Amino acid sequence: MEAFFFRPPIVFLITVVTLVAAGWLGSWLRQKMSLDKRQREDFSLVLASTLTLLGLLIGFSFSMASSRYDQRKNLEEAEANAIGTAYLRADLLPAEGLKDVRELLKRYLDQRVLFYQTRDDRQINQINSETRTLQADLWSITSRAASAQPTPLMALAVAGINDVLNAQGYSQAAWWNRIPIAAWAMMGLIALFSSFLVGYGERRMGAPLLLVLPLIISIPLFLIADIDSPRGGIIRVHPQNLISLSQSLKVN
Repeated sequence: MEAFFFRPPIVFLITVVTLVAAGWLGSWLRQKMSLDKRQREDFSLVLASTLTLLGLLIGFSFSMASSRYDQRKNLEEAEANAIGTAYLRADLLPAEGLKDVRELLKRYLDQRVLFYQTRDDRQINQINSETRTLQADLWSITSRAASAQPTPLMALAVAGINDVLNAQGYSQAAWWNRIPIAAWAMMGLIALFSSFLVGYGERRMGAPLLLVLPLIISIPLFLIADIDSPRGGIIRVHPQNLISLSQSLKVN
């Protein structure tokens, strides 16, 4: 079910078609069951309340999606800072471990850049596997050096590598943290009811109203799905900090 929301264009198309169908169903039912003047007053109250609730849900969901997007951007910056700090602190390691750690950090940095840029699920599995291997190698070298020379300066080098590992975990958690399916289901149901009620209550505008409202609702839902999809959307986190760090390390 979650894979559906990884593809915002599909969300948009299905939402438009479904809401248009709901509007036409309401219009057809109005022809079978008309409302008198008193019932129409009550109906207008229900319609206004439903549209208001839908607007609040969309606004709340957009806020959730945008905050998660900002979090992913901030964690990308934090991850670049952690790798850069660990690279500098590698000077505190013995000479035999210095070159290995810095070479591993450069390779690790390349994998992190690929993590942000790729859209291929199969490549993601390879990237994650290579990342775990590099993390194990980095920790193995630094922990052996710290065990051989347990000094405060060596502890700084170990802490730098530890921050690199933690930063990757925080970033991964942020990419998994998305709008709950229950929230999407509620928005979808309220949108369907709204389109149905508008179709049932329309009297003059006819077809244009039944087409415009689904578009008005579908566009923000598409935007929410796009922002909330780290890898499948148009709006994505560009790893500019990681790329900048990679370029500077290659120069050195």
